[in-house]
Amino acid sequence: MNPAELQAEQEFLQSYDPNKYERPIGVTADIVIFTITSEVLSGSTKCLPKRSLSVLLIKRNGHPEKGKWALPGGFSSADETLLETAQRELYEETGVDNIYLELLKLYDTPGRDKRGWILSAAHVALVNEQYLANRKAADDADDVQLFTIEEVAKLDLAFDHRQIITDAVTYIQKLMLQTTIAREFLPSKFTLAELLQVIQTVVPSYQITKTNFIRKMLLTKKQPIVIPAQNEFSTEFSQRPAQLYQFANSYVPHLSIYVDPSPKT
Repeated sequence: MNPAELQAEQEFLQSYDPNKYERPIGVTADIVIFTITSEVLSGSTKCLPKRSLSVLLIKRNGHPEKGKWALPGGFSSADETLLETAQRELYEETGVDNIYLELLKLYDTPGRDKRGWILSAAHVALVNEQYLANRKAADDADDVQLFTIEEVAKLDLAFDHRQIITDAVTYIQKLMLQTTIAREFLPSKFTLAELLQVIQTVVPSYQITKTNFIRKMLLTKKQPIVIPAQNEFSTEFSQRPAQLYQFANSYVPHLSIYVDPSPKT
């Protein structure tokens, strides 16, 4: 930019009136943290634990929507990015820190917030429950809890957080089918039955028999997703010894891992 253009721009900015245009009264960041909870089933027969997809919610202690369950979140300031806002608000309201967050979507439907024109940049993560072990309500939250997706369906949620959670579920379902994130919820060596259960916990619509799933995993020889642990078996969840597997470190995901590509039209 030459001196004349620089001078022209400076004059424009000095005379620029930001009040000339309508603008939001605030921009917030909301955070959707999913995990897979596990519950050991009592009984005489060996079986896999009960796994549930759960989401972290806070109970609001201030107006509007006081007393309702909501996603952690809050207003951004001019000296931080929206990702930094999400990280800060998550820690301030729940005590949860050091979580890798991804931007989900910008929510801007008119009337979504009773306070006025407020936009929200929703962020999402699917993490092992151990990262949520020290959760504790603080700041604008009276309580913080994990709810299964089935329980969330029965709650009266604040703002448009039900829609955000619905969109976030779709996002992590794609993540589960297109990456090896399932390894975050498995030991380093696992049975294929355990892997299938983790996938179906997040993606219930992924219906396949255990036999066909095992066949699909074993037939992927060109670039294997999982490889057998040599001469290692487990009877933890079955009466008969089950082969243990581990993820192939060389695997680089392309499109969907566990399902066949959609046919070309």
